Amino acid sequence: MKKRLLALFLAGAMTLALAACGSETAPSGGAATPAPQTQAPSGGGEDNSVAKTVKVGLICIGDENDQGYTYNFIRGKEAATEALAAKGIHVDWVVKYNIGEDSSCEDANLELAEEGCDLIINNSFGFEEFMLKVAPEYPEIEFISCTNQASWGDSLENTHNAFANIYEGRYLAGVAAGMKLQEMIDSGEITPEQAVIGYVGAFSFAEVISGFTAYFLGARSVCPSVTMKVQFVGSWSDATEEGNAASALCDAGCVMISQHSDNTSPATTAQSKGAFHTGYNNDMTGVAPEASIIGTRIDWSVYFEYAIEAVANGESFDQDWCHGMDMGAVVMTPLNEAIAAPGTAEKLAEVEGQLGSGALEVFDTSTFTIGGAALTQAFALDTDGDFTPDSEEAVFDGAFHESHFQSAPYFALQIDGIEWLNSAF
Repeated sequence: MKKRLLALFLAGAMTLALAACGSETAPSGGAATPAPQTQAPSGGGEDNSVAKTVKVGLICIGDENDQGYTYNFIRGKEAATEALAAKGIHVDWVVKYNIGEDSSCEDANLELAEEGCDLIINNSFGFEEFMLKVAPEYPEIEFISCTNQASWGDSLENTHNAFANIYEGRYLAGVAAGMKLQEMIDSGEITPEQAVIGYVGAFSFAEVISGFTAYFLGARSVCPSVTMKVQFVGSWSDATEEGNAASALCDAGCVMISQHSDNTSPATTAQSKGAFHTGYNNDMTGVAPEASIIGTRIDWSVYFEYAIEAVANGESFDQDWCHGMDMGAVVMTPLNEAIAAPGTAEKLAEVEGQLGSGALEVFDTSTFTIGGAALTQAFALDTDGDFTPDSEEAVFDGAFHESHFQSAPYFALQIDGIEWLNSAF
């Protein structure tokens, strides 16, 4: 990974000046937090310390009202702001909401650059190509594309990628789902063949495929008869279509719903259909208390704090960053004990410990097949070469090592037991 010394501070500058005020474009009004003011100590001496201020732009595909994807980024922003304030770093945020994966994203990057942002964060997969049109014109500004894969290997020194090992959390959510399904089988509520999961997926991209495969493998580790049906909706954030897909999956016999989509409609739909649910990006038990068992999310505050602090201190930071539960970048939402199978909390703690110690690999090649055959290094090279620069090495030591060579997921294989109902996206 390339690293560079940021050109944020001029060579002759002694300190960063305080910004006059904060500014944030809010979806429904509201004032931004003002920059902190330094004061002389009461003992009569003069305090020469000056708080550091970093102006950060954040471009979002939605807003916090989705209670899912963008809401999770806003949570990360707020937590990072608080953590950095304790270190004497004030963050002046400028947030642009509901930006499309189109030329409006290029415009948003340009506007933030012209507004004097030191760092600009793009939060959606489809934003990167537009960010990369702007970044070369502003080499003094650091640009970050979250959940993406091009910046880490481009020729620009001011572009970065960041993601987290969310497949770890997906696997754990699958374990919770599988335990519920096995409880239903053991009680006679369903037959083993009726242990069918329905998964609402945004696109048939590696990021989504990796996630639902990890989820399925987690479920099957405790419920051997489980199968899965995946319905892609062709959008990261379309509450209506996500709900429609969940409804169709329930009608097709799915008794458990999960999702890689931005909104809560799969959870509420599952509840209305009498199915159970596991979520993503947010605790969805509030909107579906009788259905949603658990969820997983990326805690973006971990990365935001890391990157912004580096900018504030004039330090280099990773051009491609990826961590998981090892640094608290992947977390589980609270377990809904009222509906979870007995022993779920204990099992999750056990499995999380195995993941942390390396005793368990999510994509252990002995646990799945593709067309009835085991995954081999050569097969992985033939099928996932578009997603990883080192695909010939992705399979080693008995496992497919996801996000090992780059932060963006590259597991894009269709394993046995998972039926794709469509793949047009």
